[in-house]
Amino acid sequence: MSNNIKETDILIIGAGPCGLFTVFEAGLLKLRCHLVDSLPQAGGQLTEIYPKKPIYDIPGYPSVLAQELVDNLMEQIEPFGPEFTLGERAEEIEKLEDGSFVLTTSRGSKIKAPVIAIAGGLGCFEPRKPPIGNIKDFEDKGVEYIIRDPEFYRNKRVVISGGGDSALDWTIFLAEVAEEVTLVHRRQGFRGALDSVEKVMELNEQGKIKLITDAQVVGLGGSDQLEHVQIKHKTEGEFKKETDHFIPLFGLSPKLGPIAEWGLNITKNAIEVDTFDYRTNVPGIYAIGDINTYPGKLKLILCGFHEATLMVQSAFKTIYPDKKLSFKYTTVTGIEGLEKTAE
Repeated sequence: MSNNIKETDILIIGAGPCGLFTVFEAGLLKLRCHLVDSLPQAGGQLTEIYPKKPIYDIPGYPSVLAQELVDNLMEQIEPFGPEFTLGERAEEIEKLEDGSFVLTTSRGSKIKAPVIAIAGGLGCFEPRKPPIGNIKDFEDKGVEYIIRDPEFYRNKRVVISGGGDSALDWTIFLAEVAEEVTLVHRRQGFRGALDSVEKVMELNEQGKIKLITDAQVVGLGGSDQLEHVQIKHKTEGEFKKETDHFIPLFGLSPKLGPIAEWGLNITKNAIEVDTFDYRTNVPGIYAIGDINTYPGKLKLILCGFHEATLMVQSAFKTIYPDKKLSFKYTTVTGIEGLEKTAE
């Protein structure tokens, strides 16, 4: 191959938590990894969107901040020396006669590998914005779609809109930070975890937050900065609510980008996979994490870790069809011992 083409065993598209954990599982089998991500740093959504958001469903961690989880994953994979191509989007793939792939990025970088693992989270994404006519006028002037640093809201009045996990989790977290937190949701029921719903209800009863259901924010007002939101209630009509910040958390609008042109079976912006090993319909290409879909799919980091583990076992057999894979527990042999078993 040309000197300007890097080679690896598993090319991972996406350097979020699932992509990073793939490096660890691959490293235990002495497989080299190269990660490509359009973001300028590793961590995916955890680093880019909510680095200081607490995560509650990682085994062994009653609570861990998103950035802390990324830092721990980076430390965990350091012994295996992964390579990174960051700030470049995966654009085109070419399948060679020997069955391997060459990926070309948006900046012309080329990486060759016999296996591709797509761990791109939601793909290219942007926040879903509510249909408020003048919302752009207040972006970065009191309207934020992503909470990167909760301390930014210390002793401020905050109105959050949404009914999913992000809206619930941030309402709970900011209740101890902001001067006043109001959660507005268009229905009485919520889509988030039951435990989070119960915590929000409890905070509302204690007067630590204000919960307004059957309502939505329909207007914004202020001069140079946001000063109030206009709320329309199902039965009480419209009224103003003074606030310093309005944070609509309606999720992200995913777009697969160039990956959609790679001949993969796609349903509703997600890649179909076989749950035996999370392979796609294209031999040699796997998909793990939020970017894949299958019956019973749950979009949880925990599930992505499981998918990565099974995928790597299959990838080893694809790369070394004549080698016998002997997998042992890290609790028995340690990482160094496991590396030797894969030689």
